[in-house]
Amino acid sequence: MSFLEIPEMLGAGLVLILLFLTGFIGTRWKIPEVIIFILLGIALGGFLSGSHLLHFAGEVGIVLLFFMLGMEFPITQLANVAKKVTPAGSLDVVLSFGVTFLICILFGLDIITSVLIGGVVYATSSSITAKLLESSKRMANPESEFILGLLIFEDLVAPVLVAILVGLTSGIDLTFSSLMLLMGKVFALTLGAILIGKYLFSKLGTFFDRHMSKDIFILFIIGLALAYGGLALYLDLSEVLGAFLAGIMLAEVRRTHELEHMIVSVRDLMLPLFFLYFGTTIAFDEGIPMVGLLVIIFIWSIVAKIAVGIYGGKWFGLSKRVALRAGFSLTQRGEFSIIIASLAAGPIKAFSSVFILLSAIVGIILFQFAPKIAKRLYGKNKPQEKIKVPGT
Repeated sequence: MSFLEIPEMLGAGLVLILLFLTGFIGTRWKIPEVIIFILLGIALGGFLSGSHLLHFAGEVGIVLLFFMLGMEFPITQLANVAKKVTPAGSLDVVLSFGVTFLICILFGLDIITSVLIGGVVYATSSSITAKLLESSKRMANPESEFILGLLIFEDLVAPVLVAILVGLTSGIDLTFSSLMLLMGKVFALTLGAILIGKYLFSKLGTFFDRHMSKDIFILFIIGLALAYGGLALYLDLSEVLGAFLAGIMLAEVRRTHELEHMIVSVRDLMLPLFFLYFGTTIAFDEGIPMVGLLVIIFIWSIVAKIAVGIYGGKWFGLSKRVALRAGFSLTQRGEFSIIIASLAAGPIKAFSSVFILLSAIVGIILFQFAPKIAKRLYGKNKPQEKIKVPGT
């Protein structure tokens, strides 16, 4: 009996045990779980590739991840965060996405492929960066508010970018009318979430308080995430955008902590399967494609994030030294880059996968050395150094 012929129950158990063992080893060696799970997927690609069950379970995990992310941001808070970091966030879009897109065009790639690679390069990994800030005890540092604010801005832009890329890669010809239709769908889905959140869920606080403690309530919460994510898929958009908007809807109930406590264990069970499945889809049969372009984009991706930290941090009100420290802390890529890379095929997926792995590894190293680099260039910490609020 081959591996593929064993009972699904046995196969699922073995996969979960392997994920635990590799994750445990990664934790001991301080390797992010994202990287270790992707590498495991690459190693098991011959056994697990094409598994519909693994693919679906991974999709549920990524939907719950962005559903919980959306729950962190009631509509009014979203507006406040966006306003504060918009200058730095806009610079990030121009440098990390826009310039990367132009580099790819200059290398002769088509528009859709260039947009895909630009999307892969754009977003810093929220999960890796947050864990690094916490583990290195830098959460109280003055740059942490700026870094987290920029990550939130990216988390707002990236689902829309993913939705557009899903539409562009679905085989529909890229025309002005098709692009306008795509943007119209995104707008309608977003407006629907805002209206439902503001006029329905904001009035259901008492209902939630009365029923949240019941075991069956989790069925409603996860069902809402999957349903709105599925609606996005039905509209030829991304389930990530739908799940994020569903979280924003539910955030209006103002019971985020209690609801997250209900969902987090299901998310932590399913999410590693997404990274594992992504790894199984990567093939290096023809080696690493476009090595010259990969090197250029990899170097530019680091330069762009450092520039965002230096100039965006200055606009945010940070000192030069703290802004530089922030810039060197933003270079790792992760979950959003993986989601966008999963839309690619063949050589472009292999290209993107190598970039993500390199960026994550080098980004972690740069994060660890960021304080030393800033100290060497700008001297020791000043005791009175704090965040300078613009306009004060």
